[in-house]
Amino acid sequence: MDPDMEAKHNPTQEKAIFTETENAAFAEKAAAAEYKAGAIEAENVEHNMTVMEAVKAYPMASFWAFVMSFTIIMESYDVFLMGNFVALPRFKEEYGIINSHDPTGPKVIATKWQSSLQVSGQLGALIGVFLAGPLTSRIGYRYATLVGLMFLNVFIFVFYFGKSMPVFFVAQLLEGLPWGIFIANAPAYCSEIVPIKLRAPATQMLQMFWAIGSIIVGAVTYRYNSVDNDSAFRIPIALQWMFPTPLAILIWFAPESPWWLVRKGRFEEAAHSVERLGRRSKMNSSESVAMMRRVVDLEKTDKAPSLLELFKGTDLRRTLIVAGVYAAQNLTGNLIANQAVYFFQQAGIGDNTAFALGLITSALQMIFVMLSWILTSYFGRRSIYLWGSAANTILLVALGIAASVGATNAASLAQASLGLIVSVLFTLGPAPASWVIIGETSAIRLRPLTTGMGRATYYIVEIPCIFLASYMLNPTGGNLGGKCGYVWGGTGLFCLVVAYFFLPEMRGRSYREIDIMFKRKIPARKWKRTEIDVQDDE
Repeated sequence: MDPDMEAKHNPTQEKAIFTETENAAFAEKAAAAEYKAGAIEAENVEHNMTVMEAVKAYPMASFWAFVMSFTIIMESYDVFLMGNFVALPRFKEEYGIINSHDPTGPKVIATKWQSSLQVSGQLGALIGVFLAGPLTSRIGYRYATLVGLMFLNVFIFVFYFGKSMPVFFVAQLLEGLPWGIFIANAPAYCSEIVPIKLRAPATQMLQMFWAIGSIIVGAVTYRYNSVDNDSAFRIPIALQWMFPTPLAILIWFAPESPWWLVRKGRFEEAAHSVERLGRRSKMNSSESVAMMRRVVDLEKTDKAPSLLELFKGTDLRRTLIVAGVYAAQNLTGNLIANQAVYFFQQAGIGDNTAFALGLITSALQMIFVMLSWILTSYFGRRSIYLWGSAANTILLVALGIAASVGATNAASLAQASLGLIVSVLFTLGPAPASWVIIGETSAIRLRPLTTGMGRATYYIVEIPCIFLASYMLNPTGGNLGGKCGYVWGGTGLFCLVVAYFFLPEMRGRSYREIDIMFKRKIPARKWKRTEIDVQDDE
């Protein structure tokens, strides 16, 4: 026989090759089984934790979520600052016009500038959130946030040295760019670095810092309310520099989201990040990374994440939920909270009392946000959102009724009381629950893009609503005062009905379970009763 032919058909060699292939396949199957077993174990551990056990196991995750949430204080500070400036006597005297309804009274900020100043930052943020998605997907949450903080330091100079309404408008527009990055990244980062049982309090800290920003503004403007020179508004502007640099130093040392690292295939770095977030004695970083890889593999595709994907297949439903929850924040009483001091003035309350009530409102909001941690952790997101929205809708209609009974002292007090209650109750139900829903709903792969698109929807709805709110309250506009409660009560009712039919309950669900339930197209009202097997991969 030809030696070449003999070598080609050597049975021993063929058997060796077959055995080698078989062993490689067996090893691959064994590795896959081990990887899945680790993923299942990590998911079960998170499911079985109590809230306090999760805090003890992941203390640094809670700390870094706290740090990242702090970035929201800067947008909050400035939004409430502009809302208070239109009520600040010295600012009105410097940049206001004569009130046509009361020529002998104090000046008022023209309706067009009142709306423009409040909307300029949101326009900038609208651009910023579209920058945030691609930027974060490429360089990560840490570096994207650091870029925003450094630019914010620069843009504050424009605001501080501005001496005209157009310059203030441009300054706010520029400051809005980094806000957009912060507001898109913070809920996503917070929801990714903590275990299941801490997702609610970690993301709800965003609302707490929103309230803290308003408290600082309320205290500062209350202090400078009676100052009769430029310091009345220059010092509150300068205080913005308190935040960016210290935060940038902290975030430089923060761990990157392990989910983002897994999406990039950097598994060793992801394991190291997990170890920095939790106690090594209470966790297994390799199993945690395996759990993340399992979810990422479910969503895996050869294409790079793109905005178009947000509007296709099951991701469209997820995008609509995030966008809807964001948009509803402007339609269920939030704008009354953002203009609380000005609202109290238009309800007939004196300047000093109005600023004091604004400060009290902000302090109560922070307390109620902390109460919401308990409610959403133990009673669910959907339940708290729906009941809170229903209560707010009723109170908004009651506010309209109180403003319709006549211009009496009792009616003014009733309007002020209801305005305060609406502003505070908003931070107990719909507002903090929204942040949890936003963080949980989006697919891991598309999370930076989804949160960015959702926040963009928020600004797209908020901008015309700001003009409407300013027109309704301004004496040179609609001069409706508390009757605006009828308008917001109507929009709040619409949001409540939509949420009842389309908002699912995601409390206690892992990201794998959430992915599977969206893929199975389970109706929102059936999520709470649906069980997903721990072995399922879809």
